Order: sequence, then C-alpha cells, then structure tokens
Amino acid sequence: MTDKRDETDIDENAAPRKFDDLPPAAQRALKEAEERRATETSAKAPREIGGRGGKDPARFGDWEIKGRTIDF
Repeated sequence: MTDKRDETDIDENAAPRKFDDLPPAAQRALKEAEERRATETSAKAPREIGGRGGKDPARFGDWEIKGRTIDF
C-alpha cells in the first residue's frame, strides 16, 4: 500500500463550488432537478376512491386495524 492519495479522492477541506463555477451542463441539470422537485411538491395527489377496506388490502393497510394484525 502507498500513502499517496488517489487522484479521484475528494478534498474534504475544499470550498464548495459556486453555481457560476460549474460547467453549463451541470448548471442545466441542477435547474432541471430544481424544477422537477418544485412540480412534485406542488402536484396534488389524486383522491383515493374506496380508501381503507378497498380492493387491495395490502395497499390500504387493512392488514392492521385498531392495532390488531388481520390474517386475510
């Protein structure tokens, strides 16, 4: 083994890169990711029809009702 650090190691003491210092492709990717996160949080979840006790008991948590595990 050698004591030399690998070139791919990340310098822990390095200052974080600023957005303007990143290459254009990285800037574009970060902007797209931010837009995706914004749409995910703003998108309203569809209303569930049937809900608990519906056709798929595992999905709606019917396997546990009032603290008891139900064997279905």
